[in-house]
Amino acid sequence: MQEPTFLILTALAAGPQHGYGIITDVVQISGERVRLQAGTLYAALDRLQGEGLVATDREEVVDGRARRYYRLTSEGEARLATEAEHLRRNADTATSRLRTRLRPAFSIKPAASREAGLAMVFRSAT
Repeated sequence: MQEPTFLILTALAAGPQHGYGIITDVVQISGERVRLQAGTLYAALDRLQGEGLVATDREEVVDGRARRYYRLTSEGEARLATEAEHLRRNADTATSRLRTRLRPAFSIKPAASREAGLAMVFRSAT
């Protein structure tokens, strides 16, 4: 699943939203990294509706303009939960491997090893 799709489904997990609300929520959820254009969002929503992951919740007229609200379907909830679990496991693996990589092979402090080395030199010289 592409990140924009994941973020759209995540936005709808909080409840039904209209297009502008989804766009705003995606910006917030992504820490301002993802900014969807209206055309991109509506194409994605059409695709997600076709896949049965999203459905139209209701329509209303605000200031003379039609506003359509979208909601996550039960299939959409299941797919989002599965994807979130995959991402969590992958993130856990990455974090674990980074910890292993960043951990020194042995834990002698540099100052202590210098002192021990100097002590050995002086002992062998006497």
